[in-house]
Amino acid sequence: MKPLSQLLAQDSFSRGDLAQLIGLHDPAEREALYRAAYEVKARRVGRVDYYRGLIEFSNICVKNCLYCGIRKGSRGVRRFESTLEEILEQAKWVFGHHYGSVVLQSGERTDPKFIDFVDEAVRGIKRVTGGRLGITLCVGEQTEETYRRWFASGAHRYLLRIEESSPAFYAAMHPADGRHLWQVRHECLLALRRAGYQVGTGVMIGLPGQSEEMLADDLLYFRDMKIDMIGMGPYIVAHDTPMGRAALEAGLDTEAHRARRFELGLNMIAAARLLMPEANIAATTALQGLNRHGRELGLRAGANVLMPIVTLPRFRSSYQLYDGKPCVEDTSAQCANCLTARVRWAGDEVGWDAWGDSNAFFERTGQRPAPGQAAGSGGAAPRRGRTIPICGEPQSEPCESYQAEKE
Repeated sequence: MKPLSQLLAQDSFSRGDLAQLIGLHDPAEREALYRAAYEVKARRVGRVDYYRGLIEFSNICVKNCLYCGIRKGSRGVRRFESTLEEILEQAKWVFGHHYGSVVLQSGERTDPKFIDFVDEAVRGIKRVTGGRLGITLCVGEQTEETYRRWFASGAHRYLLRIEESSPAFYAAMHPADGRHLWQVRHECLLALRRAGYQVGTGVMIGLPGQSEEMLADDLLYFRDMKIDMIGMGPYIVAHDTPMGRAALEAGLDTEAHRARRFELGLNMIAAARLLMPEANIAATTALQGLNRHGRELGLRAGANVLMPIVTLPRFRSSYQLYDGKPCVEDTSAQCANCLTARVRWAGDEVGWDAWGDSNAFFERTGQRPAPGQAAGSGGAAPRRGRTIPICGEPQSEPCESYQAEKE
């Protein structure tokens, strides 16, 4: 093993290097890793974090992934679909509150009605916001023709998590029914790139049987695929799923297991930032699902994107991919105020009214971003943050900010 100081001074990393960083457990060593990653973030994409207002508009899904709380086979899920009018109202709320972008997310479907509906939603959002709201789609595997149609209508970013870069491990996480194939998902990522999207992907971190070397392979997959955006988070059990039941029965969901998965989640963000300095990296809700300060710690470890939930309140409890999803009871305004407090605690500022597109995309394609598009180019100037022990906790709860505003 290399001395940590040597590793953190490198600008290229082998599989072994990445596995060593991902596996760090000592608090002082993790602190050093996160500070190094945050310095790279500040230098390469800026101390400005970007909001993607998350609209979860349907939990109807044709897939039966063994880990997912809204899998087709889950009988306890109350299925829902938002109307086009509801989506457009939510998008107008996002735009009116100065978020730069919106994410349309749902369960996976490929039927013509669904494809037409997504297309209408994308065109509608562009219409009601004068084309000024960025649009990310997260609606699963589709044909390249469909991807191109949605891109032509105005979507410009697409998140499709590979979930696991190893085809064999991917197969173990999905039914052997011919409808859950790693190669199909991989080919979809290539199709998205050909269609012109900024392409995002990610994995679950800390799965039973997953080694640090496998997680290093995941990061190398992102690098080799020239991924523009990374959205990954720690595995959290969904109790009413085959994988969740197996983990609970095997005693693999103790407090110690959850704490280690959280550590691995932060380590992966930091290692990803060192490996891919120009990429956009999300501090996902799953981090907060395991640690109440998870998302701001993710920002301090190198993430620069947050996805505040703006799903209609009556649908939020029905869109739970895992147990204990945070922010389900909050209003959209509460979620926004809470996240802004988290951003400021991390020493960053919010990139209001900016798309905050991936620098990696512009570097990969040679395109030039319009003003306010690229990460680090829009929003308020970042202020100098306090010296904060990244592995520790803030002195006050960020969510107190919106309580004070309410009072």
